[in-house]
Amino acid sequence: MRILVLNPNTTEAVTQMLLAAARPAVADGTELVGLTAPRGVPYIASRAEAQLGGAITLEMLADHHRDYDAAILAAFGDPGLLPARELFDLPVIGMAEAAMLTACTLGQKFGIVTFTTTMANWYLDTVDTYRLGARCAGIRARSLAFSAIENVQAEKEQAIAELAREAVELDGADVVILGGAPLAGLAPRLRAQVPVPLVDPIVAAVKMAEALVTLAPRKAAAGTFSRPPAKATSGLSPALAARIEHLDTLATAAQ
Repeated sequence: MRILVLNPNTTEAVTQMLLAAARPAVADGTELVGLTAPRGVPYIASRAEAQLGGAITLEMLADHHRDYDAAILAAFGDPGLLPARELFDLPVIGMAEAAMLTACTLGQKFGIVTFTTTMANWYLDTVDTYRLGARCAGIRARSLAFSAIENVQAEKEQAIAELAREAVELDGADVVILGGAPLAGLAPRLRAQVPVPLVDPIVAAVKMAEALVTLAPRKAAAGTFSRPPAKATSGLSPALAARIEHLDTLATAAQ
């Protein structure tokens, strides 16, 4: 199977970090392909940036979805996830949702740690979106200065480990999620320092994507994730406009 790892940020180095963290976990026969946003912000850290990233996510999926069996939105907070599930037929997995659902199988309550307080506000909204507030022990964040987004791990590893221990000792977390794409691959290095399971969101998302492709669920023809009716558009990218207007379906039917 082919899985698209779609990074709605513009930092190619983060895309490569995500792929490096996920590839050791893939099953035989699974191919991961990275795709970095052509425009936007270097890393999404706020509600406003998430709205922008979500729109760019839909454009990227419109251009590429037919080439893959599943897609992963590789930004913690899952910008554009629910709209993508409306518009596209393949399984679309969000790193945050996959990490939280995985954590719920490992303990009663999970904590999330991250490296900016701005992200924490957005992540709290994400927890509420998935109706998992009762399972969340809390979100621990500290605004940590760093030289570049791709250097967060190298420069702030011990600070992240301290936040993870606080999530356990002060918040009562049974599991800790490392929130933020720039933390991909950090979990194995911190396991000896944190007394509960750590969840790497990209690994959780890849394994969930593999499972969903194997299950081969049908696209919803009814309910809240059925494809919206066709509607005229103006000024959108050609592929996204075709998807919203159902022109792609007409073209496929004519072939």
